[in-house]
Amino acid sequence: MTTPAPTPPSPDRLEAARLEKLVAIEQLGLDPWGQRFDNHQPIGQAREVCPTEQDVMGPEVRIAGRVLLRNDRGKLKFLHVKDWTGRIQVMISKGDFSEDDWKLIELIDLGDIIGVDGKTRITRTGEKTISAAKVTFLTKSLAQPPEKFHGARDVEMLLRQRYIDLIYNEGVLERMLSRGKIIDSIRSTLKARNFVEAETPVLHSIAGGAAARPFTTHHNALDMQLYLRIALELHLKRLMVGGIERVYEIGRVFRNEGVDSTHNPEFTMIELYQAYGDYESMMELTEAIFVNAIQVLDGNLKRPWGEHEVDYTPPWPRKKYGDLFKEHAGCDMNDAAAVQEVAKKLHIEVKGKDPAVLVNDVFEETVESHLTGPVFVIDYPSAMCPLTKRKKGHPEIAERFELFIHGLELANAYTELNDPRLQEDLFRTQLTGLKEEDSMAKMDHDFVRALKTGMPPAGGLGIGIDRLVMLLTNSHSIRDVIYFPLLRHETE
Repeated sequence: MTTPAPTPPSPDRLEAARLEKLVAIEQLGLDPWGQRFDNHQPIGQAREVCPTEQDVMGPEVRIAGRVLLRNDRGKLKFLHVKDWTGRIQVMISKGDFSEDDWKLIELIDLGDIIGVDGKTRITRTGEKTISAAKVTFLTKSLAQPPEKFHGARDVEMLLRQRYIDLIYNEGVLERMLSRGKIIDSIRSTLKARNFVEAETPVLHSIAGGAAARPFTTHHNALDMQLYLRIALELHLKRLMVGGIERVYEIGRVFRNEGVDSTHNPEFTMIELYQAYGDYESMMELTEAIFVNAIQVLDGNLKRPWGEHEVDYTPPWPRKKYGDLFKEHAGCDMNDAAAVQEVAKKLHIEVKGKDPAVLVNDVFEETVESHLTGPVFVIDYPSAMCPLTKRKKGHPEIAERFELFIHGLELANAYTELNDPRLQEDLFRTQLTGLKEEDSMAKMDHDFVRALKTGMPPAGGLGIGIDRLVMLLTNSHSIRDVIYFPLLRHETE
């Protein structure tokens, strides 16, 4: 007869048991929420000073972190303690502690935060360890860790409770810290090139700078409708008109559109503008941003992306939009009738669409999956690029590139349009086939006025930070690299 598995304690009972331990800690005269704990060092640093031979005691260290594992062996206890630089084993021997101190040690739960003073050593199994001489209680955890904490897999729970994901799932904290390193690297790269960081408004009276559907809001005091910004471009260009010749912003932008593995309604991007540059300047700068970001991670320019390997060694190839279109769509992008036929075969809606919009739809369907990259796709149809300078002698071509890696668009750059007359005409003849609320439905008269003051010829670049982090950390969902992605309301 099979013995039924024991019923696990209910969450209420587990929390009640932790509350009992909290009271017991207070009865020992200790604060279960801890106090200031000075002069501790990162666990990663403590690991570095561990001796390499058994039975040799290393230097004294002081660390603080969360208890992730506990192994009781009577008068000997082993804990695994983790901070944001790593984890280390702590060995606690009853003979080294007073009776009251041992009572405290027996009250330690998984998830509690403690401080440890002791000497480093290597165990017989090769485990880097601190032999504890003192344990300081710093914070009581009242929440039971998820079952099998080393492999918590309830994805929705982890996204809602990102703190649990960061604590208990291997590699998550390291990935998010890599995000910070990548952003710091971008700032360092631009600072070395004399770029100035700016902060521009998040609330816009006109949604401009990109083709996207904005979020709307209302300012009560001024009784006016406003939009959360969909791009950073137009205000940064105003600053360039004002004399800030190299300017950038890393900021959140908001687009009221779909959610999938590469899109979140709010995301982080960088836009930058360099006076007296062009889209060729931006290609070189893009390569430098990527390579320098890789250097602060591990320096390996050949990096995994799923089952593939991406070689980021510059220079990256450049391929013309029209050539790629002809190769993969099978017709010339300027042959409107042929493009329509291809679109129909691909079940793309053609009725009422501007020819340039249709060309782009076919390009996305037939070409992008073949762009393993990194590859710069250059020289786009000018009708798709209302903020871009036309190629000299070829007004139908815009000096624009997009960077693709395995079908994922990472960067978008232009030789910026600085002719106010042409810019005003293009604003008045926005691409048809887009709904009025989708983008730039109103003329930004002040931006045109700024261009009339005189904006220097320039190159401009935008990079999606979240997608960049995805690629460099081999993460295949944007939710994995955003601390708090947007989710539906939690159901009870």
